[in-house]
Amino acid sequence: MALNLKPISGTTNRVIVEPAAAEEKTASGIYIPDTAKEKPSKGTVVSVSEEDSEGKKPSVKVGDVVLYGKYGGTELPIDGKDYLIMRENDIYAIVL
Repeated sequence: MALNLKPISGTTNRVIVEPAAAEEKTASGIYIPDTAKEKPSKGTVVSVSEEDSEGKKPSVKVGDVVLYGKYGGTELPIDGKDYLIMRENDIYAIVL
């Protein structure tokens, strides 16, 4: 089911990201308890605004896997899933 939500841009483009799942265990096989898991800093873009107040188009598109700051964006729970809405300039990189 596609996310039926489109961010409205203000002074900068807005992006809605579905965060990747937190790591369940370490590379050596040790399981990480919920209290010790770090917030993911990687996710998939599910929606973007059309353009900002200056008419600039966003540089990310739906489906891009992006890296962002650990505490970037605002949590947005919709239909039992968690999303983040953030400014496009809070995104550090697109994973190729």
